[in-house]
Amino acid sequence: MELDDIDSRLLAVLQRDANLTSQELGQILGLSASQAARRRQRLEQAGYVQSYVARLDPGQLGLEVQAFVQVQMATHDPARVKGFTRIIDTLPEVVAAWTLTGEADYLLRVFCRDLASLNRLVHEIILPLPAVARVQSQIVMNQLKPDSPLPV
Repeated sequence: MELDDIDSRLLAVLQRDANLTSQELGQILGLSASQAARRRQRLEQAGYVQSYVARLDPGQLGLEVQAFVQVQMATHDPARVKGFTRIIDTLPEVVAAWTLTGEADYLLRVFCRDLASLNRLVHEIILPLPAVARVQSQIVMNQLKPDSPLPV
């Protein structure tokens, strides 16, 4: 599906505020409420919009430590890797995970209550996994740019 200028603008607006009504979207985009609703629905059905979520403040929730954890695997045996990824998927502290090229095989973004919690996560949960050879953590001192919308 090809995006036109109105589709791109609609997606950009939704990334900033997904709670807008069809009436509000229409006013912003110069469309009727029904036209805005149909375009939004078409973009959702086409898979451009994956979900609508609330962005929570980690500090308000007592999650004072944000870190990036690089994991180097000891083995790339499919069964062991699957076990690793299955466990990572169950850890609530891990909010995002990527596979990488280079020395580290995985990059995990984690939020923990404190340094002791991060230490437990790394040393008691991740490092003991049979597929893991090495873990390196970088603690976020300050997030200069918050998670932001994708360029549309």
